[in-house]
Amino acid sequence: MADKKKSTAVITSQVMLSNGIYSMWLKFPKDADVAAAAVPGQFISLYCKEGSRLLPRPISICEIDRKESMLRIVYRIAGKGTEEFSTYDVGDTIDVVGPLGNGFTCKEGRSILIGGGIGIPPMLALAKELKGEVSVVLGYRNADQFLKEEFEPYAKVYVSTEDGSVGTKGNVIDAIRANNLEADTIYACGPIPMLRGVKAFSEEKKI
Repeated sequence: MADKKKSTAVITSQVMLSNGIYSMWLKFPKDADVAAAAVPGQFISLYCKEGSRLLPRPISICEIDRKESMLRIVYRIAGKGTEEFSTYDVGDTIDVVGPLGNGFTCKEGRSILIGGGIGIPPMLALAKELKGEVSVVLGYRNADQFLKEEFEPYAKVYVSTEDGSVGTKGNVIDAIRANNLEADTIYACGPIPMLRGVKAFSEEKKI
């Protein structure tokens, strides 16, 4: 596979969704083909302007607008790089390489999409493209939920919270069991312990 070239994108929107979590829309040059090539589950790598931060920051693609050559990312401030991104304004530019990664393989039938924490954003692009019956299970720490309402036009949405403040108390698997959800395929993105739980549940249910 040929090396991905660096493109310069223009920020068209930057919004804080909740404490430390931001949504950013990026517009790419038409000839860059970045948005046209993107599929759900891929990511892009973004470069800081601060010269000491040489390595790009990989961030999942949240939404794809191929017609307008735009991508949306939703990211959490996790260090100096993402903190820098959060200070950018509409009209600022940012250097990007991507799309990178393999993305999800979309299958027919009933689907459960599972997102935990900052693994939630890439599931939105997937929910918009899947056909058939789609359920989404979102795992949050507490009632500070981001993106939940944006899934509702595309899927039935279920929530788990660690503190029990919203939805099912516990984790995403607890929410699946509490709501008796069934599927032919499970798609998931989130922390490693969550993915281990999803794998065990899938093996148990032969999904």
